[in-house]
Amino acid sequence: MRSTTAPAAPQRGRDLKRSLVAYSFIAPNFVGFAIFTLGPIVFAFILAFLNWDGSNPITFAGLDNFIRLFDDDQFKTALRNTIAYTGGTVPLTIACALGLAMLLNQKIAGRNFFRSVSFFPYVASLVAVAVVWNMIFNPAKGPVNLMLASLGVKRLPGWAASKDWAMLTVILFSVWKNMGYYMIIYLAGLQGINPELYEAADLDGANAWHKFRFITVPQLSPTTFFVLIMLTIQCFKVYDQIYMITQGGPGTSTLVLVYHIYNTAFLSWNLGYASAIALVLFALVLAVTVIQFRGERRYS
Repeated sequence: MRSTTAPAAPQRGRDLKRSLVAYSFIAPNFVGFAIFTLGPIVFAFILAFLNWDGSNPITFAGLDNFIRLFDDDQFKTALRNTIAYTGGTVPLTIACALGLAMLLNQKIAGRNFFRSVSFFPYVASLVAVAVVWNMIFNPAKGPVNLMLASLGVKRLPGWAASKDWAMLTVILFSVWKNMGYYMIIYLAGLQGINPELYEAADLDGANAWHKFRFITVPQLSPTTFFVLIMLTIQCFKVYDQIYMITQGGPGTSTLVLVYHIYNTAFLSWNLGYASAIALVLFALVLAVTVIQFRGERRYS
């Protein structure tokens, strides 16, 4: 009787060859990821329990870097500012993105043009749009304050130059720059809603508010949840917009966690303590990510 296991060895050889070919395609990307991303991440985790200034020998610190966080006023300020920035940016961006999506989902003239214009700030150079934004909100010669002065406003806002207005300026800039991207996501969600639901609502005599409340909002719940999670993570990790608009000032009014990590690591050269702050930030982002996975199971 002919053995049925004879071709097993050649088959295993072919499978191994296919696997090696497949791995050879992903190997360059994986090697780059391991060297430039995974390696520094692992080293940062280890460095959080060490003391190092980048030049002198590394010493063991144990939990001292984490204990120091409780007495660090700048860390507390950065944490509060990060939460305030997130709390202001996330709901405003969601509201503006959803409003734009609903408006540009209608059959209006020049719809594609206005969609492109709304999306442009997201893909435009951050340096360019930040410079334009600072010019528009210049306390002395900016068109916004000139318009407010013409309307009779006596105490003009200082915007990015004022401790009281700097955070609001950064929040408004973030909303303006990012709402076009999330508008596209909401547009996809709106176009996935069954139009028969709106037709049935019209037959029942529902007005625009009832259709928005009882059809649009529930149908967009998974989309809104995704946008909420992504925006929250993005806001906790904000750095570039803060750097371009206020550089953490005036004073510490817009100092956020990532900017504080940068100052601690590359200005004060306290790399161990900076890694400890980064680990705290990682824990916050991880908590939000866990909520995301639980939410995905809820809507799946």
